[in-house]
Amino acid sequence: MLTPGELRARIVDYVDTINRRDAAEIAALFTVDAVQADPASNPPNVGRAAIASFFESGIAASDSWTFTAKTVHTCAAHVAIDFEICVQTGGSTMVIDGIEVFTTDADGLFTSAHAYWDDADLTFP
Repeated sequence: MLTPGELRARIVDYVDTINRRDAAEIAALFTVDAVQADPASNPPNVGRAAIASFFESGIAASDSWTFTAKTVHTCAAHVAIDFEICVQTGGSTMVIDGIEVFTTDADGLFTSAHAYWDDADLTFP
């Protein structure tokens, strides 16, 4: 099992990788059979290929984004983050504030990730 410090380092890697906007690189942070849902109410993306496809769609639909983990909480093999993502598309900005919960394996790869947010968490500054 990873230490709390190692789990926090995985989140730093995740944030940096998300902000580089490379879908294959993002998917490589997950196990081959990982489950990811964003938001958690959507049908899950199962496996690296599905996770990469999810991020490819988001990258294609936006001009840029900045993802921030405002706070990080660890517990055994689990990590929860309070996040914000500012997405720029066509001259407009959308901000989502939410919570994302991860489970990791012994190597630090994510076995699951579920983002919790809904329309009440969206703003258009």
